[in-house]
Amino acid sequence: MSLDIDYYELLEVERTADDAALKASYRKLAMKYHPDKNPGCDDSEARFKAISEAYDCLKDPQKRAAYDRFGKAGVNGGAGGFGGGNGADFGDIGDIFESIFGSAFGGGRQQRGPARGADLRYDMEIRLEDAFTGITREIQVDVAARCDTCDGSGAKPGTQTNRCSTCAGHGKVRAQQGFFMVERTCPTCQGAGEVIADPCNTCHGEGRVDRRKTLTVNIPAGVDEGTRIRLSGEGESGARGAAPGDLYIFLHMARHKVFEREGTTLFTRAPISFTTAALGGEIGIPGLDGRMHDIAIPAGIQSGKQLRQRGAGMPVLNGRGHGDLVVQIDVETPTRLSARQKELLCEFRETETGEECPASQGFFGRIKEMWDDLTD
Repeated sequence: MSLDIDYYELLEVERTADDAALKASYRKLAMKYHPDKNPGCDDSEARFKAISEAYDCLKDPQKRAAYDRFGKAGVNGGAGGFGGGNGADFGDIGDIFESIFGSAFGGGRQQRGPARGADLRYDMEIRLEDAFTGITREIQVDVAARCDTCDGSGAKPGTQTNRCSTCAGHGKVRAQQGFFMVERTCPTCQGAGEVIADPCNTCHGEGRVDRRKTLTVNIPAGVDEGTRIRLSGEGESGARGAAPGDLYIFLHMARHKVFEREGTTLFTRAPISFTTAALGGEIGIPGLDGRMHDIAIPAGIQSGKQLRQRGAGMPVLNGRGHGDLVVQIDVETPTRLSARQKELLCEFRETETGEECPASQGFFGRIKEMWDDLTD
């Protein structure tokens, strides 16, 4: 693209824009047209260089005044680009690159020293009864733990570590790449800032060794599928004495033979005889709280009807109270009848008027009306 475009037009600001507006617009445009975000696009690269040239001029009060009066001819004789002390400010570009690519371009803002230990995951299956009451469980995990011989330093006891000569103890090295500065982890000390001349014989300089640990996990009442419990500092130890990671326990509910769960509500299905459905009655459902819950069956109940027992469900996690128990009724038709039972049912059928089952009577009434309409 042509570099004769007005600097204010390049930065998409008014000529009266203040320093904050200039910087904000420059950052937005630099992120938009940066070559790394537009690989292989010559127009984007040219635009990026042009807006950097424009911002380098306008952010300087003296250069901006000369540009406003004489144009590019008033700024170093019109010399542009990135050379000869006229390039974009590395501090500004570093801020922009950090927002695009992360803290690798943060100009030394990352924490010096070995990296924190890795977090670990442990999947645990528990019963619904355990989730109802809460439980304490012991688990064993294999982790990279702090070396007892060197106390995690990585150096042989009685010896010391030396400052890294490559990075001068900073843990980072900088390199010029084109028009900007890139900061990377030091390849010699791996970011520790120190090197070990005489490594520990037990951990060979790592500061940690593989070990199996036994941990106690307290599982509160009310946990559900996918509940995550964090054990701070029980993950892998960091290299050379760095802080350890955490251990995350992910809970899974074993399938229950009676209940299904949705949040704090427990569901179950209860088949009842058709005589109980017709006459009404009562059934007992054992709860996870160890009590028998009597569920009243109203006369004439139909299959699919749900009956709710308040407060007989799961406890609220880290709260008070319980959810409900919901019992879905399934009316079971008898399949094995004695001769006497069949005789009684036949007698009952002879006394039916149709009003005993209004839904059935209504349905077949509509069927008759439809048939009469079709045959007229």
